[in-house]
Amino acid sequence: MKLGVAIVGLGDRWEGQYLPAIRSLADRFEVRAVCEQVSLRAARAASELHAEAVDGFRIMAGREDVDAVLCLGDQWYGTAPILAACDAGKAVYSAASLPACRSQLSQLFNRVESSGVAFMAELSRRHAPATVRLKELIATQLGRPKMLFCHHRLPQPSDPCKRSVRTAGSDSWDLLEMVDWCRYVVNKEPTSVVSVHHTSRCQDELSDYQMMSLDFPGDEDSTTRSLAQISYGQYIPSSWQEAVAFRPPAALQVACEHGIAFIDPPTNLVWFDEAGRHQESLENERPVDESMLLQFHRSTMSLVRRMGSLQDITRALQIVDAAARSQKTGSRVSTMTA
Repeated sequence: MKLGVAIVGLGDRWEGQYLPAIRSLADRFEVRAVCEQVSLRAARAASELHAEAVDGFRIMAGREDVDAVLCLGDQWYGTAPILAACDAGKAVYSAASLPACRSQLSQLFNRVESSGVAFMAELSRRHAPATVRLKELIATQLGRPKMLFCHHRLPQPSDPCKRSVRTAGSDSWDLLEMVDWCRYVVNKEPTSVVSVHHTSRCQDELSDYQMMSLDFPGDEDSTTRSLAQISYGQYIPSSWQEAVAFRPPAALQVACEHGIAFIDPPTNLVWFDEAGRHQESLENERPVDESMLLQFHRSTMSLVRRMGSLQDITRALQIVDAAARSQKTGSRVSTMTA
């Protein structure tokens, strides 16, 4: 069964990722309307999809032929389209930035929960083909994860004082996703966190490097605990392109009981065990954007409401907040009551 969808905000990944994904899932989605702050861009996208370009997202969310709203890019109206979709009882797929203010974020999540609509936030790392294959290897070949090293390095923006929620200090969406990624791979909740950060020339709240160490409990039959080290930095100027590209570490290294794996999402996975090196070929797997939209379709059509991504984001935020307290106190902080 097709879902009639409305698109709010095209974002910078529209042409390369979202448009091909929507076209490949034409048997699941039918785009009925497009709303974008740049009217010419909205008209072009609507023409490509045989849809209607609409000026107001509230009117669009209330249309009878719209079953779900896809928020694919940041716009000047922020999270208002999500609230409009909740008011209209429409499912929401969100790839847009969330509020940095915790009280505003809590209000948004409460509105989504009370509305009863299906909601899915984009967590691309956990849905990447390389991560899916890693989970299979953990269950069959590699065994329980013992240590994880998760790293993300970005060039500094031209104006470090004007970074969005996706790139601003402890509220970085990348950092939240990295915490969620480690939780997903270990398949447990961390019990404590210790964190340090380095601030730049701007305000103290803006860090150019952060490191946190998450402690995970062991299995019932083992006292050995798992450890995840997450590092996130924006310490290389954007003009130093050669330095940014020089010897970047793997996005995720996972040392397991019977081997070790190196991941660069979405499709790069190399793992080692006693038999030697294994190179996985995942280029022919379904692209991550298609996988997430397909999961959203299933969630929306299901009679059982799934709010997993909302809970995952909430939990990752709690851990990031505990890490911020650790940075201030210089001590390990429990995440069980964060």
